[in-house]
Amino acid sequence: MKLNRVERWFVNSPMRRAMQALVVRWFRGIRPLPVGVDILEIGCGSGFGARMIAAQFAPRRLFLSDLDSRMVALAAEAVSGDAAACVGFCVADAEALPFRSRAADAVFGFGFLHHVPDWRRGLREIHRVLKPLGVYYFEEYYPSLYQNVVTRRLAAHPLHDRFRSHDLRGEFEIVGLKLRQAFELKRLGILGVGVKEPSC
Repeated sequence: MKLNRVERWFVNSPMRRAMQALVVRWFRGIRPLPVGVDILEIGCGSGFGARMIAAQFAPRRLFLSDLDSRMVALAAEAVSGDAAACVGFCVADAEALPFRSRAADAVFGFGFLHHVPDWRRGLREIHRVLKPLGVYYFEEYYPSLYQNVVTRRLAAHPLHDRFRSHDLRGEFEIVGLKLRQAFELKRLGILGVGVKEPSC
């Protein structure tokens, strides 16, 4: 589901960018990656997260995808200089990613999965595109944060089959992602690092 005008304003705000920079540094501190890996960011928005990923993880290739073509265009404008040489862009649905299986060493998602109507299918797609022992770095929010009496009037989210902590953790186990590290505010959301089990 695409972001509405209020959400687009928020994801491009200085406050959100400061939060995202802290999240990327937390990810790197929890589980660094070797230099020169292939990374996919799903829901790249305006490209700020991609700039942080490039700076903190130094990938060989960085693929940016978003359901909204306007966001992909903004990301293409935002990523420039030396970083642009290794970056690819595409409009893509998280439920059917246009990438081959086992293509990525890491996948980043900054609060996109709760926007996906069939989030379980989205998680299976993440698992599919990850290499064995590939890493899923994620930031996600729970319905009590985005479907309360205030935010449900401002933000556009799917209304049915939304995940909470136990739902998300259970689906990780089902698809074969091992949650290695998490920082969670039970009713609000979670930062986490999942690893694709080598047998998958």
